[in-house]
Amino acid sequence: MASSSGTSSGSSLLQNSGSEEDLMDQRKRKRMISNRESARRSRMRKQKHLDDLMDQVAELRKENHKIVTSVNLTSQHYLTVEADNSILRAQVSELSHRLESLNEIIQFLSASTGVRRDSTTFNEPADSFSNPLNLPFLNQPIMASPDVFQY
Repeated sequence: MASSSGTSSGSSLLQNSGSEEDLMDQRKRKRMISNRESARRSRMRKQKHLDDLMDQVAELRKENHKIVTSVNLTSQHYLTVEADNSILRAQVSELSHRLESLNEIIQFLSASTGVRRDSTTFNEPADSFSNPLNLPFLNQPIMASPDVFQY
């Protein structure tokens, strides 16, 4: 009996250590499975983050393209307005010179006829008999183009 109890206690130690090894193996497998799941979730999060960033890049590129297009259109519009403005400035300058010349002619004619007349009031109706300055070339429009101006 003593020998059987010794062998039975030895076999129980083997069973205990075997069950402990099984328990350790189970824990190890469970930890491995848990680590694999965690790594899979981490890869999925990383892939989702990458996809989100790629979507954001595409959206920002679209927005940038719209802004560049808008800036280009605005620049073209600005250049057109600037050219029109230059033409208008040239016309103002030419008209001012013409007005000065006409005022000088009026002053000269007024001085030579002895009639005193304010040169700024040029609102009287003109007829060919009373106004010797009613010449057809004086009524021509002034034309200017952007080619005249150099920047």
